[in-house]
Amino acid sequence: MNDTASFLPGSALILAGSRFETDPLAKAEGVDHKSLIRIDGQTMLERVHLALVRAGFRRIYVSASDDQVVRLAEVLGAIVVPPASGPSGSVALVFEQSGAPLLVTTSDHALLRPEWVRHFMQDAPAGCDVAMLLAERARVEQAVPGTQRTWLRFADGDWSGCNMFLLNGAGAARALQVWSAVEADRKRPWRIVGRLGLGTLFSYAIGRLSLAEGVRALGRRNGLAAEVVAARDGEAAVDVDKPDDLVLARRLLAQREGAE
Repeated sequence: MNDTASFLPGSALILAGSRFETDPLAKAEGVDHKSLIRIDGQTMLERVHLALVRAGFRRIYVSASDDQVVRLAEVLGAIVVPPASGPSGSVALVFEQSGAPLLVTTSDHALLRPEWVRHFMQDAPAGCDVAMLLAERARVEQAVPGTQRTWLRFADGDWSGCNMFLLNGAGAARALQVWSAVEADRKRPWRIVGRLGLGTLFSYAIGRLSLAEGVRALGRRNGLAAEVVAARDGEAAVDVDKPDDLVLARRLLAQREGAE
């Protein structure tokens, strides 16, 4: 099967920085960086990059500073950009070069499938400035029974992030500014909550706010069109952030490759 039957517009970015000087998971696996952890003979960075190539991207950026990760990204043919002090800044640096649309994912999204990327790009509303992929709990538990995820609770169910974002329109630069402000306020949650507005907060408090409504309200208060895209496959919510995740990813990939 030819996974690259058609090219996707725009560019893709793989965030491959690190929150820790020495990542505990990387140390446990005997490598210098989490992106270099191998699953069935391939590093996680290689797996994510290959999925994006097969999805149809011709221009792929990697945000990284670790020497080995940079060398690997260059071997893969990616455009390497040094990271900023935080994820939003790293994305902004690339967005200045790439423009829209820019799909953003992470190097620990080891299970990433080309069709997840294509479906996300197809399902994101054409007029949105920014979109994010999330998976509803029932889909996640159907795809990966027993998995432990972090859930966002809304009137329309519990949702988990899928580490995929799309910067799609003129307001995308504004979205990055909002993201940067949220990062700066991470130790002052009342400021983050205040960005939603009293009406939205009241709807959430009484259990009447859906996830899509909340994201759209946040976008409107900041002058941009923000949308949630529901993942078609609940497995998209699984990334590799801790040892149990790595065990799960290896098992799921072994099952996937056995089925193919």
